[in-house]
Amino acid sequence: MKKIRALLLSAGLGTRLRPLTLDTPKCLVKIKNKPILEYWIEKLENISADKIIVNTHYLSHKVDLFLKKHNRKDMKILNFYEDKLLGTAGTLIANYEFFADSLGMLIHADNFTKLDLKELIDSHKNRPQNCLLTMLTFDTSNPQSCGIVEVDSNNIVQKFYEKHANPPSNKANAAVYLFEQDFIEWLISNYPKATDFSLDVLPNLLGKIYTFHTKMSYIDIGTKESLDKARKIAEESIDNL
Repeated sequence: MKKIRALLLSAGLGTRLRPLTLDTPKCLVKIKNKPILEYWIEKLENISADKIIVNTHYLSHKVDLFLKKHNRKDMKILNFYEDKLLGTAGTLIANYEFFADSLGMLIHADNFTKLDLKELIDSHKNRPQNCLLTMLTFDTSNPQSCGIVEVDSNNIVQKFYEKHANPPSNKANAAVYLFEQDFIEWLISNYPKATDFSLDVLPNLLGKIYTFHTKMSYIDIGTKESLDKARKIAEESIDNL
C-alpha cells in the first residue's frame, strides 16, 4: 500500500472573520471546542497518513505552538513557514519532493465537514485511467462564491467556473485533491511557476480530473455566518444537509 502524505493549507489571513482572527489564526478557530485544523489532522490520522505538512504565515507562532502540543505518535507533522505567501499551487510546488511515490493530498484546511476521507481515497483508487487528479465536490447553496464544475457521465470535469456570476449548477469544488506521481511530474514539467491552484492548474486539466461527490455538509468557515452554521452542524448527531 502506498504511503499517504498531505499538505494542509493553513496560512490564510482570515480577514472576513475579524475581529475573531485578530489574535487567532483562521486554522485555529474552534468548532465544538476544537480548532478546525485539528479536525483535519484527525481525519488524516484515521487514514494512516505517515507525514503531513502544515503551511503557516499569519500568526505562525500560534500554529507552531499548537502543533507541538498535538504531536501524533504514528504521523509526523512538519511546518512550512512562508514569509511571503506562495499561493495554493506555489506551496505545493515548493514541497513537490515530499510527495514522491506516495498518494498525495492537497487540502484547504479552513473547511468543515464530517466526511470520512476513506470514501474519497476509495473513489480515487477507482478513477478512470487518464485522470491525474481526483477532486472532492459538494452541493453549495451559494454557487457564485465557489469554483463550480460541470462533469460528464463518468464524473470527469469538463468545465470549471471560478466564482462566476451565473454558474450553471451548484456542484462545487471542495478544494480537496488526491494525486500521485504522474500528476506531480505533469505539474513540475508544465507549470513550475503556478501560484493559484484554481486559476493556474485546474483549467489546464479539464478532462483529466475525476470527481467524488459528497452529499454531506461542507462549509468554508470564512465568514461569521458560515462559521455559525458549521458550529451548529458539529453539535448535531446526524448530518442534515
